[in-house]
Amino acid sequence: MANRISQDFLDQLLSRVDLVEVVDARVPLRKTGREYSACCPFHAEKTPSFTVSPVKQFYHCFGCGAHGNAIGFLMAYEHLGFMDAVEELARSAGLELPCAMDTKPDQQKDLITLVEQAAHFFRRQLREHPARQKAIDYLRGRGLNGEIVHTFGIGYAPPGWDSLCKAFEKGIDPKDLVTAGLAIERDNGERYDRFRDRIVFPIRDRRGRTIAFGGRALGDATPKYLNSPETPFFHKGRELYGLYEARMSERQFQHLLVVEGYMDVVALAQYGIRYAVATLGTATTPEHLECLFRVSKDIIFCFDGDRAGREAAWRALENGLPLLRDGRQAAFLFLPDGEDPDTLVRKEGREAFERRLTQALPLSDYLFEHLTAKVNMHSIDGRARLAEKVRPLLDRLPDSLYRDMLIQRLADMTGVDKQHIEKHLTVHAALPTGHAVNPMRSPVRLAIALLLNRTDLAQHVDVRRFQGIPAAGLPLLLELIELLQTHPHITSAALLLTRYEDTETGHILARLAQWKPESAEDCYDYEAEFLATLEQLEKRYSPEKQLLDTAIQKGRLEKLSVEERNLLRTLSRMK
Repeated sequence: MANRISQDFLDQLLSRVDLVEVVDARVPLRKTGREYSACCPFHAEKTPSFTVSPVKQFYHCFGCGAHGNAIGFLMAYEHLGFMDAVEELARSAGLELPCAMDTKPDQQKDLITLVEQAAHFFRRQLREHPARQKAIDYLRGRGLNGEIVHTFGIGYAPPGWDSLCKAFEKGIDPKDLVTAGLAIERDNGERYDRFRDRIVFPIRDRRGRTIAFGGRALGDATPKYLNSPETPFFHKGRELYGLYEARMSERQFQHLLVVEGYMDVVALAQYGIRYAVATLGTATTPEHLECLFRVSKDIIFCFDGDRAGREAAWRALENGLPLLRDGRQAAFLFLPDGEDPDTLVRKEGREAFERRLTQALPLSDYLFEHLTAKVNMHSIDGRARLAEKVRPLLDRLPDSLYRDMLIQRLADMTGVDKQHIEKHLTVHAALPTGHAVNPMRSPVRLAIALLLNRTDLAQHVDVRRFQGIPAAGLPLLLELIELLQTHPHITSAALLLTRYEDTETGHILARLAQWKPESAEDCYDYEAEFLATLEQLEKRYSPEKQLLDTAIQKGRLEKLSVEERNLLRTLSRMK
């Protein structure tokens, strides 16, 4: 979503706001040296491990790993989407938000207001329309009471082709009903209601605005469930039904439960399970998952145990793998045949249903269980086939302890050495992502860490000196240097990291931005250390050093000739 706002505006916004002020207004901070600290607002702790750096304009929790800039903090703390967080910060900074949407701001606002008015219309029909009784009987038959119907804003679209269109014919451009997804236009230009004789479930965004609807047929109409179409402000692959209602009931979640339908969410809420959400007739997308993980680090997918449910679960697993950084967890619960969360919670109650959640399969168990069922693990061929099936999935995981543990598990199951498996995997990044950041392990890592602490250091580098050096991670270092040289107004790590928002590179850089020198920062010479590190890097990959390494490696495998031994001595003296 970040591409809807220009990078120049984001730079201006983050330069204008002070992260310390943004955080302190919500979480009281205490000054500790050059930084500020507090107990982390994203997990329970007694000893403060949450720090805010005014220099880097970056926050980090050493307990749970949460980190980011002012935009990221608002997204995590207020459970806002990217655009909503930017809008909130822009308002506080007195900046006018640019708009690159398909509709003008005023037009989009008017359309959302129209959808809100339609939601009021549907709720009124549930109370007043002559045909409302069958809708009320349906809701009562599903075990819903008036309170839960009110909480979710459930309404009724009456029968007839144009009940809504007629109710809105005065003072509204009929074309707006089509643009907002409320009406359908025939080839002859006539318009009719999209939702007819259906129970209507309002779909609310993270700010609580009704932006779309889902309708459940009461008669024999098809499809049984019908969603609003894509509109300028509603995208099925980004929105989750019930997320707003869940956030209104709880500030923090132990976990979130992803189910398949509207009635599942509402029925679970009726029984006090207020942390369920549903996708909108689509597979679980990476955008859905990123949104879920911003609210809770633990996600449980609850699907029917039939073929369709297991296929949906596997798609969720595949889409979730790139997002499983350390600290995030996903699990899968498959219900008995013929049951869904709606029927099951009514049959056995809240406590029994929540006991089932404790038996959910961790993603790693589900992954291997799913794939081992398709091979013969008692044969070499079967174990080789398993390794071949798992490898592309491991390639999708970010570099992390979790990925290392899955590789080790595959090694244990197949009897193949872990290092051998790693040789056949894509090298995701030559940089660390664990909680313990130790950039001293390589000059490239240290150089990047220093650069994130002092972005002005880039102005001292001639990148041409390092062209052709095969050091792991060097392309990223040179990319950062050139970026900072081109954009000297980038004066903090937070500004730099916006270029890598929601990417694996961004997560790696965020880890390195946490590095601090072992000596007192006031006395630390960042510039001297940075230049010395680059010099070390240059020497390490000099032609002479490469020849020396090649000669040493050859000497381990075979006997060197007299000429080669003489060359080795000469190179060693030059080292």
